[in-house]
Amino acid sequence: MIAVTLQRQKCIGCNYCVELCPELFRMSKKDGKTVLLKSVDKKGFFTVRVNDVLIDSSNAAASACPVKIIQVRES
Repeated sequence: MIAVTLQRQKCIGCNYCVELCPELFRMSKKDGKTVLLKSVDKKGFFTVRVNDVLIDSSNAAASACPVKIIQVRES
């Protein structure tokens, strides 16, 4: 299992994460920021645990993020 964390309030809406990992990320029509699907919010940090199958696409999304607000770690 891996844990993916997003600091949503710092999102600039570039859409790279959605393009690289659509299984986990969607853009909000409401405010133009990304949403980490099925995540739990804890003080502005949205976290979801997923299977290792998504590790490559999650890491690609984290690397592509220009404001570096996505973290991927093994749990």
